[in-house]
Amino acid sequence: MGAFRLLAFLILATWLGCGPSLAEKRVALVIGNSAYQKVARLNNPANDTAAVSAMFRKAGFDSVDSKLDLNTNEMRKTLREFGNKTRDADVAVIYFAGHGIELDGTNYLIPIDAALETDTDVLDETFALDRVLFAVEPAKQLRLVILDACRDNPFARKMKRTIGSRAIGRGLAKVEPSSPNTMVAFAAKAGSTASDGDSKNSPFAAALVAHLAKPGLDLRKAFGFVRDDVLKATNNTQEPFVYGSLGGNDVALVPAVPAPTIAAPVDQDTTMQRNYEFALQVGTKPVWDAFIEKYPSGFFTALAKAQRDKLAAEAARVEATNKARAAQEEKARLALEGAKAAEQAKAAEQAKAAEKARTAAELAKKAEEAKVAEAERVKAAAEAKAAADQKAKDAKVAALAPPSDKSDQATVDIPRSLQSELRRVGCNTGSVDGNWNAAAQRSLDLFNKHAGMKLDVKIASVDALDAVRSKTTRICPLVCDHGFKADGERCTKITCRAGYEVGDDNTCEKFEVKKPVAKREAPSTRDRRERANVEAAPSKPQPSGQVICGQGGCRPVGKNCRLVKGSWVSGVTQATGGSTVEVCN
Repeated sequence: MGAFRLLAFLILATWLGCGPSLAEKRVALVIGNSAYQKVARLNNPANDTAAVSAMFRKAGFDSVDSKLDLNTNEMRKTLREFGNKTRDADVAVIYFAGHGIELDGTNYLIPIDAALETDTDVLDETFALDRVLFAVEPAKQLRLVILDACRDNPFARKMKRTIGSRAIGRGLAKVEPSSPNTMVAFAAKAGSTASDGDSKNSPFAAALVAHLAKPGLDLRKAFGFVRDDVLKATNNTQEPFVYGSLGGNDVALVPAVPAPTIAAPVDQDTTMQRNYEFALQVGTKPVWDAFIEKYPSGFFTALAKAQRDKLAAEAARVEATNKARAAQEEKARLALEGAKAAEQAKAAEQAKAAEKARTAAELAKKAEEAKVAEAERVKAAAEAKAAADQKAKDAKVAALAPPSDKSDQATVDIPRSLQSELRRVGCNTGSVDGNWNAAAQRSLDLFNKHAGMKLDVKIASVDALDAVRSKTTRICPLVCDHGFKADGERCTKITCRAGYEVGDDNTCEKFEVKKPVAKREAPSTRDRRERANVEAAPSKPQPSGQVICGQGGCRPVGKNCRLVKGSWVSGVTQATGGSTVEVCN
């Protein structure tokens, strides 16, 4: 009875420990404003509201309030009532589709009856984003606000400014939630506008429905998939953005579905298996009897019966061994006492029978042990088969699972991978060596410039690697040296026709052939020395190069002769003003 009480206590403790825990409470408010009274009607908010509400209901939310076309009073009442629901909730979500406006760095949601004739009307006719955050603040685990309100705002174009310096921004302004575990998701990042789309739903709403309610998917990864889908759908003109932060653990909007347990060949009840293991630790016949009474049939019932039979065989063996020992002692006693031959023979027969009984008990024990071993082997084979099936199923699930998170990517050589991706999009002309140096940082800065992004160039981060990988075409233009031009993905030399050459602007220009101009070279030191020697030498008589003319004609002046004015008398020149005569030495 004591063993039975112990088993009952263990079973009760197991049931109490394995009871299902209370599920977390999740509530959602979905608002869609389409029928604005003072500006043109929006087409998609009504459709987006229906799709998002259906997503939350399918995900098992405890409460989903769906509201359409709320005026100022209705919107105030709705936020107040939803705030009361979030007081005992673990997860609270508000989705708003419609018009929003940013004034002096503060974001406001616009009800359908707002006129907004002046900038001061924004404070009276709209609802600040802080009011919406105040409604979800009581939630214990997660507070999420999703705004599909970054559309091009028609109110801002006709609104009068009471102060000329007051800023009315394009789209919504960046926010920094002050409460922990709070996230604010924009359909387009701060300062940009979102597209309403040409289909039934906006690109942002369609991506939310596709990814946000996936069981077990962390919210940060879910919004990452939403961002990728919207960028693809809008040709990279709209990029959703999430503000706020969460802790290190995964935070899923919908809890993960537990993996199904593969049953053993006959019966695989979890509680039954655990109680079998408890009974195996006690290992007495009353405990096995109590287990078999609790579970009359099943896979572990057969194991329990084998264990009980094994204990019975062991008890029979011990009893037979004791009887054989007693018979041998009796035989020895009689022999010592000189008993009669008949008594000795009888004692010998009894000892022989006892030995046979002991041998039979030993064989019975071995048979029972063989049965238990066979049952354990069947159990082990079943568990091995179940494990193999589970492994195959996990492999299939892993093949369909989303890409690994950033912690898995941390094992990759991120600098080398980022350099390789930058080269693929035409922004890296340096080496791919895994060294994040100044050249690699300039390449990432060039990518930021041409892709319109603001990635941190000082470190090679996983975010930068994901951003570059998302670009499927060349981002940085191909730059060629002078005399070359871009031809697809390579530079080719520019060839000009005859009479033309490549100019400074890399185009063919006609050129003129310039005649060579002789340049007088400065005399060398040797030439100057030779000239000085010639000038220092005494002069020799040289022809004067003069010409004299007479009645017989003209002739050169003779060698060593010269022309002088005057008359020639007996070899003496008389300078009396006569005609020119030739005088020779």
